[in-house]
Amino acid sequence: MVDRCGDRVLILVKPESVSVMTSKDERLAFLEEMKDVQRIRKPNRAEVSVPKELTPGHLERQRAAVEKPVRDLNPLTSDMVEPLTAHDILSWQRPGVQHGVFRKLRLGQYPIEARLDLHRMTVEEARREVFGFINDCVHYGLRSVIILHGKGERNPDGIAQLKSYLAKWLPELANVLAFHSAKKHHGGTGAVYVMVRKNDREKQHNREIHGSR
Repeated sequence: MVDRCGDRVLILVKPESVSVMTSKDERLAFLEEMKDVQRIRKPNRAEVSVPKELTPGHLERQRAAVEKPVRDLNPLTSDMVEPLTAHDILSWQRPGVQHGVFRKLRLGQYPIEARLDLHRMTVEEARREVFGFINDCVHYGLRSVIILHGKGERNPDGIAQLKSYLAKWLPELANVLAFHSAKKHHGGTGAVYVMVRKNDREKQHNREIHGSR
């Protein structure tokens, strides 16, 4: 009979089933039969060590992971752009943006809801940050934001590198409706106001408001 006690298993045997060696001859005969038996010294544990050789399937998955490039969802590129200088003004609006709305943006009359500072970033870092920043603004419903790109006045060639790329990148993002260089107290030609498209949640909210009137 088997009985479980905690983490141990007890095997219970009926007394009448046990044959007891009582005589000296029986004990000597038993020892003679068992003299060649050796103790098993290997631990009674399963082998769980990691095999040194990788399976073909593992190697194939490893090779595919290395060869398959990570898809970059960022449409912005770091290709050559038209160089701009410190005093060039950025100004652009998507067709359909009302002139009154663009004028308020240009004059800095909208409250700034978020800002991105590109100072000391490389072009590649700025490319990623601008893309992520605009997406975040859409997600959180931020419509009027500012990006600080610097003037590049300290560059020996006088080229404002990040400003030049930003002038190319912003129109390529569908969620950007318009942008214009900032007023002096917000950074002047070293910064740009950006108007961001409404997200679907805000659009639905506006439809409900106007529909209830």
